[in-house]
Amino acid sequence: MFLVGLSGGIASGKSTVVSILRELGCAVIDADVIARQVVQQGTPAHSQIVVHFGEEVLLKNGELDRDKMGAIIFSNPEKRALLNSITHPPIRRAMLRQTLCYFFMGYKYVILDIPLLFESRTMTRYMKHTVLVYCDPQTQVGRLIRRSGLSREDVQKRLAAQLPIDSKLPLADHVIDNSGDRESTRRQVLQLHHRLESSLGYLPTRIAAVAVAAGLAALIWSLLRRTWQ
Repeated sequence: MFLVGLSGGIASGKSTVVSILRELGCAVIDADVIARQVVQQGTPAHSQIVVHFGEEVLLKNGELDRDKMGAIIFSNPEKRALLNSITHPPIRRAMLRQTLCYFFMGYKYVILDIPLLFESRTMTRYMKHTVLVYCDPQTQVGRLIRRSGLSREDVQKRLAAQLPIDSKLPLADHVIDNSGDRESTRRQVLQLHHRLESSLGYLPTRIAAVAVAAGLAALIWSLLRRTWQ
């Protein structure tokens, strides 16, 4: 099995690409979904956030107010780094657990949907392939304003928290241009899926796993024989 890192910019249309990949039966791990889970009320990350950011970032029911947190971290890089230091370790552990599950289920590859894949740098070293969902910056800004209702100033703050999408182009192994309609995007995703499915990149890990399993089986058999003698 090998890992495929999928990323994009805010409002680039990554969710559209992920939905098509899931329709094709691909194994996709969504870092955003995990990020919401690890900060739910009662988790260690939730408690640490309250300690460092105060109870004013909570809703009446005790859950995090994502709008307030967003306003804080997108205007203060130090606060954003602090939040990342709290949430990233449990997010990575959860992603590892899910990846192992897909490995034992026999998938050839797993897609890790990581919004800040190219910003973090550390995650890319584990990826056999990296994929960027791209749209031109003007379209990106327009989509984000329509989707979020934010002002252009607030949109620019959120975009400034990520690398400019054009600067991510040379960092990606594959690019899916989502500036057009869904059918055009779907054709590109199908081509990528075919390329990944036909890759033999999964073989080294699978062979290593078989070798380890064979070694364990031999050890257990040897121990059992000694017990029976």
